Amino acid sequence: MRSTPQQAAIVISAKICFNCYCLRQALVYFTPIALLNKCVKFTEDTTMPEYVIKGGVRLHGEVTPSGNKNAALPLIAATLLTNEPVTLHNVPRIRDVLALLKLVESLGANVEWVADNSVRVHAKNVNTTTLNSDLCRAIRASILLAGPMLARTGQITLPPPGGDVIGRRRLDTHFLVLRALGTEINIGRDFGFSAQQLTGADIMLDEASVTATENAITTAVLAQGSTILRNVASEPHVQDLCHCLVKMGAHIHNIGSNVLTIHGVQKLHGCEFTVGTDNIEVTSFIVLGAVIGDGILIHNARPEDHRMTHIMLGRLGIEFERRGEDIFVPGGQQLRIVPDLGGAIPKIDDGIWPSFPADAMSLVVVAATQAEGTIMIHEKMFESRLYFVDRLIGMGAQIVVCDPHRVVIQGKSQLHDDRVQSPDIRAGVALVIAALCAKGESVIGNISQIERGYERFDEKLRKLGAQIERK
Repeated sequence: MRSTPQQAAIVISAKICFNCYCLRQALVYFTPIALLNKCVKFTEDTTMPEYVIKGGVRLHGEVTPSGNKNAALPLIAATLLTNEPVTLHNVPRIRDVLALLKLVESLGANVEWVADNSVRVHAKNVNTTTLNSDLCRAIRASILLAGPMLARTGQITLPPPGGDVIGRRRLDTHFLVLRALGTEINIGRDFGFSAQQLTGADIMLDEASVTATENAITTAVLAQGSTILRNVASEPHVQDLCHCLVKMGAHIHNIGSNVLTIHGVQKLHGCEFTVGTDNIEVTSFIVLGAVIGDGILIHNARPEDHRMTHIMLGRLGIEFERRGEDIFVPGGQQLRIVPDLGGAIPKIDDGIWPSFPADAMSLVVVAATQAEGTIMIHEKMFESRLYFVDRLIGMGAQIVVCDPHRVVIQGKSQLHDDRVQSPDIRAGVALVIAALCAKGESVIGNISQIERGYERFDEKLRKLGAQIERK
């Protein structure tokens, strides 16, 4: 629908609801008026758990982040590639992981927790190829079962996946790579995938999608012949998947690059593998330590994964140091935004690995509110991720919303208490950090979103001295 010249010339102060959250006083450009009248209101469910947080308390101590959710999920899916047991350690016991384990179990696999964060999956028998639609709608990671099931059984019926509503999350790249490897796809109410014979190919991904890369890898490892995957994602969790598959007998070369060569094998075997630390959770504690910490030591932080984090957070004046495999965030930091050459306003933006990760952008936004100066935050990947800033504005942050992808932040702002809802995992954690900085007692609702991705987050914060209660 084309905007009229009058609509294009107007900057509208609006209150627009998107799913469970709204963008208050947003700057909406080139937006037909009719669209603004189509928002859907959702009633707050007061029976849901929430965090009650007393702000202004300085934090200090030591913390160990959990295993990476985004590594655990494809690794769980990959257990379907063998009829032998696979034991995964350092697995976060969070909602998304539990939901995917239920899906794997529904296909016929035996799932057993052998320790607090260790799970054994034995897919000796796979007795169905149709997935539970309710479970699939609960998590986006259900799409990760397509590759392993095609490689193992030659077919799968997959309902559309769910997950965070942070913008359009296309599946086209998944279909591109699966078709190139010999899959026929029937798109209807559900997605039907089938393959008589998976065959290696030279494939250029149209975008460096993480989950599409993971599906391509798990499909190619048992395909006939060799596969070259170009323009692939290379995030730490993608590397974890590759390293685990190599332990299972796969032949994967150039791990960590954006071009992978995979020589298909006839069979994979079981193994034990330890999931790497969640790099986004590490970044959460770095930000937390910088804005309200008196010295926080983050164990098993995989500092090599945070070289770009060091550069980008450095633009806010945030400092942290490597101590072996740990990261230490000094206390009492006076954050000041570092201008670009000539005094120009700096920018923090995201991109494909090894650029700054999109999942950390919400954390940067709240950190910028606590730094002196002006900075632009440019979220390139998801057009709805920054919509949560209306909560920060309501708490006293000075933020101008330029468009769905960009905000300009003027700091430092003294935040005050408020009752807010968590719209997604990453924004929810950013709001928790904001509440810890704020004066007074804040309430964060819809924390089930946070707990989809962060394991025992409130417990870890209490160990650092935070006054946070889960009710």
